[in-house]
Amino acid sequence: MAEVIRQAWRNYSDPEVDILAFSQEEPHHTVIPIARKRQGQFELDIVLRDNHTSEQFPDGVYHPHADVQHIKKENIGLIEVMGLAILPPRLKEELAEVENYLTNQYNEIADYHKDWAGDLKKSLVINPDNVHQLVQEAIGQVFVRVLEDAGVYKRTPEGQAAFKRFLETVGIE
Repeated sequence: MAEVIRQAWRNYSDPEVDILAFSQEEPHHTVIPIARKRQGQFELDIVLRDNHTSEQFPDGVYHPHADVQHIKKENIGLIEVMGLAILPPRLKEELAEVENYLTNQYNEIADYHKDWAGDLKKSLVINPDNVHQLVQEAIGQVFVRVLEDAGVYKRTPEGQAAFKRFLETVGIE
């Protein structure tokens, strides 16, 4: 069944929801299969990937969008799909500077973090005792957006209807 789904996805397009299998001859679709054994039963997840780009999203329609790339500009992979946020090592020092900025201490905050940090500063009550926890929670919210950006089928009625259309082409209801 996994191979049936992979083959169907490879050639499937649904322009109504910006899912494009090809641009001219260039293929855009692949899958990430995740197989595991849980409580004695085998389980297979198949993550549908679409790597096409657009004028609005030159890095990829289903790639972390520009407004979250200050945290995660790399595309998500298997580990993120399974629920673990893999963030770049550069963030350790950069987020310390964000915390200094948020608590009005001397800082060398990177320019690409300033809008995000400014929004946090305006919307939260921040002090030295809670700044680290608040920044960690804010990163979690950004990462949720990264996953939403990367998801081909959105968790909306339109996205779920589009997913059902794909499943029908595979013979799954």
